Amino acid sequence: MSKKINNFKFLYGMTSVNYKKGSALVEILVAVFIFSAILGSLITASSMYLRGAGDSLRSAKGAYLAQEGVEAIKIMRDTGWSNISTLNNNTDYYLYFDTSSSTNNTWKATSTISTIDSIFDRTFKLYSVNRDSNGRVVLNGGTLDSNTREVNVSVSWRLKGATTTKVLSIYITNMQ
Repeated sequence: MSKKINNFKFLYGMTSVNYKKGSALVEILVAVFIFSAILGSLITASSMYLRGAGDSLRSAKGAYLAQEGVEAIKIMRDTGWSNISTLNNNTDYYLYFDTSSSTNNTWKATSTISTIDSIFDRTFKLYSVNRDSNGRVVLNGGTLDSNTREVNVSVSWRLKGATTTKVLSIYITNMQ
């Protein structure tokens, strides 16, 4: 039987050397396939990581802008309570830094829409505050406290086809 196989190999030029050459080619193809699969996976993973890092950066910047908005409103209050008390309740206002005067640069409120870095929209709304007879803030009833306002600062941006919003709420009081 082994003589017939050897005759077959001889007749068709199939020696053990040819078998080795063919198996080396298959091994190379398998190695290239495995390397390509691993490389493709690494590229996909790094792309997902970078996309996630960009999303995290926007989220952190949105939180920072909301906190900056709170601080800007406190500066407006410290400049003069009339900067806060004359604004209407439940109205969207935008913040801008007024540099028109070289000695009196400060934050101001406007109804003109402004976008930050062409990505973020920051607004704030003010609400009246009522207190009960013990001076605690109440949602219903009580007496209007004209020296305290509730402030909601909202920062929103588009992310993956949806709007993401961060909101900070504080109470501010006339300190003068």
